[in-house]
Amino acid sequence: MSVEHVPVLLEETVSGLALAPDVDSVDGTLGGGGHADALLGATAPRGRLLGLDMDPQAVHRARVRLALYGERAVLEQGNFRRLGAIASRWGFAGVQAIVLDLGVSSHQLAEGACTTGRGFSFMAPGPLDMRMDPTGPLTAGEIVNEWTQDDLANTIYRHGEEPRSRRIARAIVAARPLSTTTELADVVSRAVAGRSGRGRLHPATKVFQALRIQVNDELTALEEVLPQAVILLRPGGRLAVITFHSLEDRIVKRFVQREVRDCICPPDVLACRCGHRATLKAVTGKPICPSEREQRDNPRSRSAKLRIAQRL
Repeated sequence: MSVEHVPVLLEETVSGLALAPDVDSVDGTLGGGGHADALLGATAPRGRLLGLDMDPQAVHRARVRLALYGERAVLEQGNFRRLGAIASRWGFAGVQAIVLDLGVSSHQLAEGACTTGRGFSFMAPGPLDMRMDPTGPLTAGEIVNEWTQDDLANTIYRHGEEPRSRRIARAIVAARPLSTTTELADVVSRAVAGRSGRGRLHPATKVFQALRIQVNDELTALEEVLPQAVILLRPGGRLAVITFHSLEDRIVKRFVQREVRDCICPPDVLACRCGHRATLKAVTGKPICPSEREQRDNPRSRSAKLRIAQRL
């Protein structure tokens, strides 16, 4: 299946990064290569880009798309939670811009709508996998079929923000074993049938989000990469993060709020004891959201939020 991945908030991201010729940059989530392409174009003729993605298929697609940039594009399969070590190995230090476009790509969703995919979508029967890195240790099938009912419910509630998590978990456990995405989606739909829904969202949407986040340890990886990104940026360099749900956005927002302050001691402490010094300045007070036109042209952009911060 041939699918074009449309990068979300591309113009706003490139503009907000205030790029200049010949500076180095990082795209920690290559996806379809759209943001990386724009960064390399804006930093010509000698600016290098380090591009990472957990998904080897994404790296392959980006390698083809970015081939015209030659050695300026340095691409590697890897989790951005190892950003510092990977950047050091390739000689990247004091970069001008870092982009993190979180969530699942159009290619992965389209692949999930095929029987040969990895189960990111429930549009067609597919395996309960959901690993972005196919060598990862945990699959969605293991969670669905082997975890206790309480652990399953907690994951659906915590990572999917699904208030009906316990009802759904009971239904999943009663229906075991489940082997395909459509089987799981049908179980979820029956479990919440006739109850208050979520508008245009399929009842299984939040469950699939929760499983994907758990399988790929996405929130912990985000918490780990943010301080590494600050260290990697040169003074005046900027970090742009695009999130697609409140769990991701909350982590980014709180990290920036912490790093724009000199002291992070509790309010009842009269004299600073933490020794913390601000490392960032917020460029965007409130997150930037897609325009009505972008949301119309690319419905997957509707929940996107862009936050940008600058290294002091």
